Order: sequence, then C-alpha cells, then structure tokens
Amino acid sequence: MSSMERILLGRTALFLVTAVAPAAWGTTYIVTDRLLPPDRPLFAALVRALPIGLLLLAWRRRLPRGAWWGKAVVLGLCNIGAFFPLLFLAAYHLPGGLAASVQATSPFAVMLIAWPVIGERPAALRVLAATVGTLGVALLVLRSPDGVTALGLAGALGSVVVSGLGFVLIKRWPPPVDMLTLVSWQLVVGGVALLPVALWVEGGPPPVDLAAVAGYTWLAVVGTGLAYVCWFTGLRRMPAGAVAIIGLLNPVVGTALGVAFAAEAFGWAQAAGMALVLGSVGLGQLAAGRVRRSVAAAAASA
Repeated sequence: MSSMERILLGRTALFLVTAVAPAAWGTTYIVTDRLLPPDRPLFAALVRALPIGLLLLAWRRRLPRGAWWGKAVVLGLCNIGAFFPLLFLAAYHLPGGLAASVQATSPFAVMLIAWPVIGERPAALRVLAATVGTLGVALLVLRSPDGVTALGLAGALGSVVVSGLGFVLIKRWPPPVDMLTLVSWQLVVGGVALLPVALWVEGGPPPVDLAAVAGYTWLAVVGTGLAYVCWFTGLRRMPAGAVAIIGLLNPVVGTALGVAFAAEAFGWAQAAGMALVLGSVGLGQLAAGRVRRSVAAAAASA
C-alpha cells in the first residue's frame, strides 16, 4: 500500500468515526417525539447525561488535575449542561426535521468562534460548503411549516451557539487524557448542573414505561457516550470547521427518520436539499484535505 493510499484510508476512517456522532444525534428528535414522556426536556437531558457519565467515570477512574478542573467545568456546561436542555427544548417544540435542520447552521457558528479563539481562519471552500449546506437546510425546512414555535427556535439556535463554543474550546485546550475520560468529566459536570434545575423546574421524575426506558438508554449510550467520543476524536485531529460540516449529516438522518416514522412530507425540494447537504459535507472534507496538503508541503520545505 502506497503512502497516499494509507493517508486516504486514514482520512476516510477518521471521517466515518466522526460521522457516527451527527448520525446518532439525528435520531434524538424522533426518539424524543415517539418514546419519551411529553414536556420533560430537563429530565430527558439529565437522564441522558449523568448516568452514562458516572459509569464512564467509574470505569476510567481519573479526575481532572490543576487547571483542568476549571476547564472541565466550562466544557461540561457548554457541551452538556446548557446544550442538552436547549436541544430537548427544540425537540419538544419543533418538528423533528426542522429541529435537526437548525442544528445544521452550526458550521457557521463554529467557524466564527474558531477564528478569534484559536486563530483558525475559515477556508473559502469550507465557507462555500457551509453556504451550500445552509441552502440545503432551507429546502428541508420547507417541508415542516406546522408546529413551529418561537421557544423551539430559540432552543435550537441557542444549542448551536453553546455547542459551537464548546467544540472550539476542545481544540484550544488539548486534553491530557483519553476521549472516554474527557467525555466522562463533561457528562458528570453537565449532569450535576442539570440535577437541581430539573428538580426545581419540572419536579420529580415522570412515569416511565418500557418504551421510554429504551429511548433514554439509546440516547445515553449511543447518542451521548459513543457519539461524543467519536466527535471529540474528530475534533482533536481535524479543523473545527471541517468537523462542524460533518455535523450536517444530522438533519439528513433527522429528515429520513421523520419521513419514515412520523409521516413528514418529502418531495423534490426536500430531495434537492438533502443532496445539497450531502454535497456540502463532501466539499468540507475536500477543503480539509487541501489544508493538510498545504501544511505537509510547508513542513517538507522547511
């Protein structure tokens, strides 16, 4: 196998690992709508974060040290403690496809935050990819005119901003531990922060049947534990903007599940939107590949 083939294989494997996260997150909306108790976004966020976080922490048996106590708190609040309630607020108050589609605006948020925070200038091709993806999102949104609330939109947009900040800070603060340990810290911090708020706002736990148990288990294990390990693995090895564009797979999965299980409308406009979103993901990875080749060439000539 040539060196170029090994590079391409490694890049493809990294892309596929990272893509697990938005694919899993795209299931959040249909699972919330179909399996979870109604109108309990804080409880859903708490159950999704704290149990799996404590299990991972017990497994890894490692706590933050020094400055990483403060960093773990900031990351846990951005990526979990604030993000999860906003995400579930959107899931409860917007149609599934629309909620997932608003999340697809995150590449712009990530690129805007990454520029001043970590000095990562948005490549022109990556901006083009995000623009194409946004157009695709607009076409996908056309299929969901009903059930849209201001509260749901605020939750969806707020989740984009706080998660974008958290993702960029992961790049700024390279963790001294493996991904499972880093994810466990954030989940525990976010879950502990959510616990008193959930009890104060929503009261005790709602009645939970087997379907809800299955939904919570899926969101905690696959949509949280596995997804965040895969996502942060990509963030450590790829530009933040390129990883954020992979996140555009979220609305594709949300749309497909909404059509398959919730009878949401799907026509030529939505098919074109999905094609544009997928095309933007490819453009984003092409931009990342060009950046890697430029860095490698500069290093070779130095």
